[in-house]
Amino acid sequence: MTEDEARQYKKMILTPPGRLIFRLAVPTVISMLITMIYNLVDAYFVGRLGTSASAAIGILINVNATFQAFGFMYGQGSGSKIARLLAAGKKDDADRILVVGVTGALITGFVLMSLVLIFLRPIIYVLGSTDTIYPYAHTYAFYVLLSSPVLCASCVLNNVMRYEGRAFFAMFGLVSGGVLNMLLDPVLMFGLGLGIKGAALSTMISQYVSFFVLLSMFLRHKTISSIRLSYLKRPVKELLDDAFLIIKTGLPSLIRQLFAVLSNATLNNCSKPYDDPAIAAMTIDGRVLMFIASAMIGIGQGFQPVSAFNYGSKKYGRLRRSVFVTWRAGTIIMLVLAVAGFINSAGIIRIFLHDEPEAVDQVLYYGVPALRFMCIAVVIQPVSVVANMLFQSIGKAGVSSFLSSLRSGLCYIPCLIILPLFLGFTGIQCSQMCADIMAAAVSVPFMIRFFRSLPREDENTPQDDKYREYVKAHER
Repeated sequence: MTEDEARQYKKMILTPPGRLIFRLAVPTVISMLITMIYNLVDAYFVGRLGTSASAAIGILINVNATFQAFGFMYGQGSGSKIARLLAAGKKDDADRILVVGVTGALITGFVLMSLVLIFLRPIIYVLGSTDTIYPYAHTYAFYVLLSSPVLCASCVLNNVMRYEGRAFFAMFGLVSGGVLNMLLDPVLMFGLGLGIKGAALSTMISQYVSFFVLLSMFLRHKTISSIRLSYLKRPVKELLDDAFLIIKTGLPSLIRQLFAVLSNATLNNCSKPYDDPAIAAMTIDGRVLMFIASAMIGIGQGFQPVSAFNYGSKKYGRLRRSVFVTWRAGTIIMLVLAVAGFINSAGIIRIFLHDEPEAVDQVLYYGVPALRFMCIAVVIQPVSVVANMLFQSIGKAGVSSFLSSLRSGLCYIPCLIILPLFLGFTGIQCSQMCADIMAAAVSVPFMIRFFRSLPREDENTPQDDKYREYVKAHER
């Protein structure tokens, strides 16, 4: 056992679960929040260009989210497998998975970028654009798409570092791009007079910077796993087998993200009859909800490497405690954020509006009730988030794929289609709340069944013996 592996074992197996999850979650939460902040800052500056420009950003969230979906598929699939391989002392196998994951993400990102650029106009309209929104959406999409392959690869590098317990380095990579984006937005949009084009260029540049910062961590050996391109010289069948394994494990992330894209497109199309103010309102509310929910996602991502490593090491008692700690912490934090969002709904939405008073009032009319419904629902989100992330991190791809499809897909989309038939726009406003409640209710039985089947006692593994031998050797 090497010194790095021993340090990793001590950190992931011997540190109390609550303290470990907190240490891993804090950098992740910070990076998530800063990512959301720069999205909100982006929305703020774009909002100064008018309601149609704000709505355009909402339309194109779907395009960006599609690339993130495939990036997270490769990232979660690679990270989960690497964590369990490192727990078993198989570093060479972990390095091989890393290289295949990054390469697969780059290739997939490039292919998707090419296809979207070819069919950009019809795609924008399918996603819910109107004629007044389209010019802004097309300009923004073109430049952001040029960085989409590295966005996919960044998701892999970020997730692998998190699963290794290197959450601080992962945070640094994301934060560097986010801060740069916030600085470039006003300079390019208003200082140089580029408008929506400046916002797109700012996002594109920041994504390239994040990618190279994250890549440098691996090249400078700040991580346990290493990028060695020699692994790509293996037979094609072996490469495809590794890629299939990564995709299978990461499939729940792809499903979750793609359903989010589909549901957002459904939301925009359901809001379209109510005109641009309704689309803008739901876009702003969606970003605020993402900001609030990012805290829970960050906590869950701090939990994932702990659950993967301890499940791989057969430390079942620690796994149980980790689940409970994550759920309790997430519920408390979500409650605080939900109350703040509910009370200050109108003030929060106003931050992103710079139109005439009449247009602002229209957006508030649609946006305030929707945001309040969303705030009610986030309190129960930790149940479904913890369940989904647990099953994915331990390799239960089938269960995780099903659970990940609930909140943004199997529950949310039917709500968006059915509820407005009876409640009008109120049905659209409360759909996310109803979907969150249903997703949590369905997740609970799966958690109960899993814990009943989980062994009560921890098991000794070869890695435990290696660590004890390492400690004895260094005590001498």
